[in-house]
Amino acid sequence: MGNRQPPVQQAPPAQKLRLRYAKRGPGRFTSHRDFGRALERALRRAEIPMAYSSGFNPHPRISYANAAPTSAASEAEYVELGLREVCDPAKIVAALNEVLPTGFVVLAAADAVKASLGDLLQASDWVLKVADAEPGVLAGAVAGLLARDEFPVERMTKNGLRSFDVRSAIISLEAADDETLRLRSIHQTPLVRPDDVMTALRMIDDRVPQQALLTRLVQGPLRDGEIGDPLS
Repeated sequence: MGNRQPPVQQAPPAQKLRLRYAKRGPGRFTSHRDFGRALERALRRAEIPMAYSSGFNPHPRISYANAAPTSAASEAEYVELGLREVCDPAKIVAALNEVLPTGFVVLAAADAVKASLGDLLQASDWVLKVADAEPGVLAGAVAGLLARDEFPVERMTKNGLRSFDVRSAIISLEAADDETLRLRSIHQTPLVRPDDVMTALRMIDDRVPQQALLTRLVQGPLRDGEIGDPLS
């Protein structure tokens, strides 16, 4: 029989802090996993007093929710930190912004409310920019999609090819001009992404451009048709 000692049980976090951060410029091309590594390095460099999990391989208490896909910019990404000491949220924001790599900016921080972060992120507003679209093409494709009760598209995921009902996820969709779409979508399971919406529009009209630059403007709880602030 071995004499391996049981793992040390870590104390629960003294504070849970939620951060809103932006992916801008080169940050849009960074995967969620790469951002996670960059954040952990920044937490160490900024000497943030992180709480750790129990077990034989303790890790810092960091929780993510509904990260934007790689190549999408965002002004509304969220992460929750478990801290072993109570800290001033504004000081955490300033310390992390000193050491995070170019392309990532922490915008705000607040103590966690009772509801889980994942439960609060119910919907998003997106801007989708395309180039070289013919006049009227986007507006026509949007009208065609909104006229449908459902519209399935397929996308390859890590679990294989999956079908997504794009229409059921759309709260609103409009062509602001011939190169700009504005999308408000609900976070359902499986999650419909803005690129799925672009796929649907191209299925309706193959003149819709293949590529779109995606930017998330807001995400949060959906209340009376509007998206609220998950940090409030």
